[in-house]
Amino acid sequence: LTEQPHIAQGNALSMDWEAVVPKQKLTHILGNPPFLGSRVMGKEQKEEMKGVFGNIREVGFLDYVTAWYMKAARLMQGTDIRCAFVSTNSISQGEQVGTLWEQLYKLGMHIHFAHRTFKWSNEAPGKAAVYCVIVGFAVVSPEQARLYGYEDIKGEPKELFVKEINPYLVAAPADVIIRNRQKPLCDVPEMSFGNMPRDGGMLLMNEEERNDLLKKEPAAEKFVRPFMSAHEFLHGENRFCLWLVEAKPEDLRSMPEVMRRVEGVRTFRSMSVAVSTRKMAETPYLFAQRTQPKSDYVLIPRHSSENRRYVPFGFFSKEKIVADSCMAVGGATLYHFGVLESAMHMNWMRAVCGRLESRYRYSKDIVYNNFPWPENPSEDKKREVKEAAQAVLDARAAHPAATLADLYDPNTMPADLLKAHHRLDRAVDACYDPPSRKASEGQGKKGFKSEPERLEFLFERYKELASPANVPKRKK
Repeated sequence: LTEQPHIAQGNALSMDWEAVVPKQKLTHILGNPPFLGSRVMGKEQKEEMKGVFGNIREVGFLDYVTAWYMKAARLMQGTDIRCAFVSTNSISQGEQVGTLWEQLYKLGMHIHFAHRTFKWSNEAPGKAAVYCVIVGFAVVSPEQARLYGYEDIKGEPKELFVKEINPYLVAAPADVIIRNRQKPLCDVPEMSFGNMPRDGGMLLMNEEERNDLLKKEPAAEKFVRPFMSAHEFLHGENRFCLWLVEAKPEDLRSMPEVMRRVEGVRTFRSMSVAVSTRKMAETPYLFAQRTQPKSDYVLIPRHSSENRRYVPFGFFSKEKIVADSCMAVGGATLYHFGVLESAMHMNWMRAVCGRLESRYRYSKDIVYNNFPWPENPSEDKKREVKEAAQAVLDARAAHPAATLADLYDPNTMPADLLKAHHRLDRAVDACYDPPSRKASEGQGKKGFKSEPERLEFLFERYKELASPANVPKRKK
């Protein structure tokens, strides 16, 4: 510092920043704004957010830190001031990206450099640790952008010089923003949430409780189905449920043990403070929300560890009831399973999904519905994907004593399973073979060379598909 610093004390969101220092005297703004999630803000912080953003749509989804971006962007108008903020990584993921950057783009912002997610701890009591990004931006566009990536979020970054950086902190077209989409961008089966019991535990059973019920009431066997939540799926545990959708009144009355559980559901729902739950007490024998696929489906855990190179998805028949901790793609084939389990889709998910701390939070409206699927692959290429997808399932089955959590731990993933995934990646890459690109660029049968290359292609492809003229009409 060449001059004695002037320190202003006050509320940064309500004060006029130029009252502290005129913007003509500024060259840089550096900051570490408060980390406070949208769901934990108090009334005062929410009012401050409205004061900064006004009544824009979805302001309630924005984290507190985003208000500093808006304040800085407005101050920077008509200048060449450069700004960089340390922020929680949530601002570059999920729904927040569209809401925040739609406003920043209106003010002409360009990202000059960015650090992707890293874990930052400080020396304060308790050693608080948060998952952060750093975003450097300005009104003027950069001659060359710099992107810093972390193979180990606790380690050192690697610098990459790129043409442009988009709001997901990916070296891809900067003007692409992924917004919530109610239907898939491509002509593929729709995704739904799993089934929600809201039963006080009365319709669910572990293996011991199931055996005890069937011992007392053998007639209940046809109504007892495997229940697949994210935890059971990943950790190989057995759980069951009473699925009474097709049960007739005389069936229920003939099973007193089942009726005891149904009565427990009615009592639980009747005592709820939520009007909607009390309404559901009228049909206590049914799950509160039922979305069970009527055919084979792909199961996707809604939350999963960020340490996994591939998030394990499942491929099941309609007999297994999917829980609301998962998503399901009903009517899916081995081809759909293969594409979703491939590196292509995993890279897309990591780039655009939301996070819980650093864990992946899979979203139907952001991740799945916006995913650019291969464009009209040949039947031969689709068959290769199906065969490779089956090879992944076979490799899992070859380790019956291991859970999926074990099989997909990067430190314990078996070589045969990893080999099967690599085969699947090559098969799916071959389906992305647009005539406008040459195989020498890494596409087609030779595969993509890296995750950044895949993402650059996917965001370009998304930009093409999302054009209103290219969105296909969905079949009824």
